Formats: sequence, structure tokens, C-alpha cells
Amino acid sequence: MANKVLLFGNPNVGKSAVFSRLSGARVNISNYPGSTVEFTEGKLKIGSDVFSVIDVPGTYSLHPFSKAEEVAVNMLSNDDIIINVVDATNIERNLFLTLQLADSGCRMVVALNMWDDTKHKGIYIDIEKLEKELGVPVVPTCGLTGDGIKKLADKLNVAKNRTPVKRSDVQRWEEVGKIASSVQKLTHRHHTLLERLEDLSLHPVSGLAIAVFVIFISFGLIRFIGEGLINNVMDPVFDLLWMPLMQKLSVFFGSTSVVHKILIGDLINGSIDLKMSMGVLTTGIYIQLAAILPYILSFYLVLGILEDLGYLPRLAVLADNIMHKLGLHGYAVIPMILSLGCKVPGILSTRMLEERREKFIASALVAMAVPCMSQIAMIIGLVGQKGGQYLSIVFGTLFIVLVVKGILLNKFMPGTSPEILVEIPPYRIPDPLSVLKKLWMRLVGYLVDAMPYVLLGVLIVNLMYILNIIQFLADIFSPLVTKLWGLPKEAVSALLIGFMRKDVAVAMLAPLGLTVKQMVVGSTVLALYFPCIATFMVLLKELGTKDMLKITGLMITVAGLVGFILNVMPIR
Repeated sequence: MANKVLLFGNPNVGKSAVFSRLSGARVNISNYPGSTVEFTEGKLKIGSDVFSVIDVPGTYSLHPFSKAEEVAVNMLSNDDIIINVVDATNIERNLFLTLQLADSGCRMVVALNMWDDTKHKGIYIDIEKLEKELGVPVVPTCGLTGDGIKKLADKLNVAKNRTPVKRSDVQRWEEVGKIASSVQKLTHRHHTLLERLEDLSLHPVSGLAIAVFVIFISFGLIRFIGEGLINNVMDPVFDLLWMPLMQKLSVFFGSTSVVHKILIGDLINGSIDLKMSMGVLTTGIYIQLAAILPYILSFYLVLGILEDLGYLPRLAVLADNIMHKLGLHGYAVIPMILSLGCKVPGILSTRMLEERREKFIASALVAMAVPCMSQIAMIIGLVGQKGGQYLSIVFGTLFIVLVVKGILLNKFMPGTSPEILVEIPPYRIPDPLSVLKKLWMRLVGYLVDAMPYVLLGVLIVNLMYILNIIQFLADIFSPLVTKLWGLPKEAVSALLIGFMRKDVAVAMLAPLGLTVKQMVVGSTVLALYFPCIATFMVLLKELGTKDMLKITGLMITVAGLVGFILNVMPIR
């Protein structure tokens, strides 16, 4: 008996919800060999048999048109059992893939998912007749509630190989029409409130208003949860449990030793400052677990709710025309929105973009022109006190850089902007357990993928300080800072600290007695040049050394040019 179960289906048919119900709490997220396309794997136990369950990337056909569909087709094997997840409210679209899978002769069970929605939409499907037409077991399911999942798992034992059938796509579409008309009956009904909202959220005018409202509410919720976790959970835990341990290690190593400088960092006014000491075990751990992780948790929680609600495809469609000008398609708006809270999940979410060209452009735009929430707050605190017009210069400049840079990258990088091929799912009330399980998977993925790289980055920066490389760089670049950007020499320290913490770097500009123009120039340059070490290391991991260095070169060039332009502008 096969020990692997593959979940096949079109995008947005509830495959992830079915997978969540079938698999246990422990799952693995992996990249398919030779690609950046992700798939999720879990375990299913039926009696004494243990199956590996794989959530295959969504595909409309076994004739691939994208990298994700190519990966899905490559994962198909006659040795495995296929669960074909079908949207019960739209079987005409789904049955083409079902017939392709059935014609291959593989062992298969059809999960007729979203079964509860058929009642609301006035759809009746004759299950026994559909089984007879397809020649495979068919089980009505609801992934969100778990209805039918046990019966679906039991059917895996009776799935059998069949004789492969050869027929053309035209013949399959004709067969789809015959099957749908014979097994499905539609009755008249009135639109529900959610369906009316679906129509409004795709309209160019009302859809834009809804998008602004959703984003505003989402960021309010993200900030509320993130700051609440930092102030009420993470900071007290670090102060009560982690700080005493660091103080003991500080005494043990001695404040002047090399080991102390690497692991604990520098003492600030004779004591350890978890935010500023810059040690691997102090600032390195604190940044990730206390400063970044709460925002990542709140971001992924809100993102999971919006995903399961069915709103993100609508947002992607609304943004598609604009994003195409930047060499991206609509889904690239999600990494940019995420990066307004923290760039680390923003860069990680570029994995949803299939082409390497898209990932490079999206990562370059996010790394430079999209400031994180903590940096935005510090810029508002520093520059906003001088007047809203100066804030408009800073953020207006970042927006112009985002647009111009995207247009230029799209024009000069080889390749074309892909079309957005996405099915718009109906709105559904998210299942809390599914949202929490997805949140847990993403948090574990962040800690495994990003945390080691950030600690390595902090270690490298500390070694550069010990070897006086940082001071050497400061001496080299101070003439450029003073002459090109019009900033005082003391601002070099803030620019270097920005490599560790952008918000702290902005705060370090405050006591320097800068003019309004210098505040605008310094804040803008800090936003444009090197991202914080956490983002930098994630860029290295996601894109590789070559592309990371290309983005670094762009950062230096654009930050230098924009800082010079702002310096010569008559800002008073």
C-alpha cells in the first residue's frame, strides 16, 4: 500500500484546510528540489498505517503554465494515492483536472470540498451518480469544520489503480459539461450579504475604499497585538529571566574581554542594554524574539485571517494593474504591506512569487523604499515635530523612489511581468484552529529560516568592530556624509548603527542638533540604504550572494543620489 498521499486541486479550493484536518500538528514546509516553490508535508495515521500527506501547489491542469504548476505535475506519481480536492460550488471548472488525474490511472479519491456552501448557493449534487461518472470514490467534505474528513481518510484504503485513458483536452471539456449537467441541479436563491460584499470588494471604486479600510484596520490590529506582546510579555520576560543571566555572564567574562564584546557587547553607562549593547546573546537574541517576533506573530495572524476569509486574491486583483508597471503582478502587494510592519516577513513572503525576476524586484523595492513600522514611528517623532510638510517630503521621496526604481528594473531586467492567474474564492468565515495552525507553522519557519542568519550577522558586525573595520569605514565615508549629504560627521555613527537597528539609528540623530533639512536628509537616507541586519541576512538566504550584492549596490547608489538631491533642495 502506498505510504504517500498527494492533495491535488485548483488554487483556492480549500486544499490547505483539508490538509490541516488530515495531518497532525507537526508539519514541514520545504522547497521542491531545484526551485523556490514551497510545499507542506504532514503525517496521517489510519490504523497501523502511517501516511505522508503532501499539500501539492495548486494547479488548474497537468499541462503546466507556471513554475508552481510544473512542480505539482512533477510530484505526481502512480505509486501514490491522490486526493483531488474539488470546489463543490464550481465543479465545472474543477472537473477538468479531475478527469486528467483519473485518465492517468492513479489511485484517487475526490474530496467534494466546501459542501456546506452548496446549500447556501442552491446547488444540489448527486454524489452516487458523480462517483459512477468518474469511476472513483467521492466524499463531500468541509475542510473548515472537519465534516467528512474521517470518511475521506477511510476511503484511501479502497482507492485502486485503473487503466489509463487517452483522450484530448477537447474531449475532456465535453465530458465535463456532460457530467456537470447530469449530476448538478441549480435552484433560484437571493444573494447573501457576503456575496454582495464580494462584488463590492472587486469594483474599482468601492473595492479601493474597502482595501484602504481593511489595510487600516489590519495595521491597527497588528500594531496593537505586536506592541502589547512587546510591552506586556516579551520585555518583562527578558528583564526578569534573561537579563540576570546576561549580567552573570558579563561578570564571568569580564567587560573588556573579546568574548564579552562578541557575546554580551558593550556596557551602556556601566550596565547591559539589551537594545543597544549589540552582543550576540543580548541584542542579537532580543531583536529577534522581543522586537521582531511579536510583530511577525501579529502579522501572520492577520494575514492568515485575510487568507482564509478570501480577501487577499481580491486585493491582488485590485493592485495588479499598478504592480505590472513595476514588473510585478498583484500578489506582490502583500510583501510590501507586510514590510510596513517588519521587513523580515515581507522578504520571506516573496516566496509566493514564482519567478526569480519578480522576487528580485519585490525584494529590492521592499529592502529600500518600504520603511518598517518602528522606523516610521521614529521618523514621525523626529521630523514630524517640525511640521507635516517635512514628513511628506520624506515619505513622498520614498514613494517616488519605489515607483521609479520599479519602472526602471522592469524596463532593464530581462523578462516580462507575468499575468496574474488567480481564482477568486467566495468569502468564508475563517476557522480559528486552521488560522492558529497556519500561524504556528509560519512562526516555526521564521525561527528556523531567519534566526540563525541574524545571529551570524550580529557576530560578523561585532568582529568588524573588534578589528576596527567599522571605524575604518567611518573614516572613509565621513567626508561623503558631510559633503554629499550635508550631515555632521557625528551622523556616521547613526548610519552604521542603522545596519543593526534602523529605529535606534533614527533616534540617534535627535541629539545632534540637526537642522530641518539635515533631519529630512538623514531620515530619508537611513530608510533607503542598508536594511537592518535581520533583513539583510534574510535577503542573503532568499536570493543568494550574487543578487544580494546587486541589491546592495543599488541601495548605495540610490541612497547617495537621493541624499544629494535632497541636500541641494531649498528645504527650510
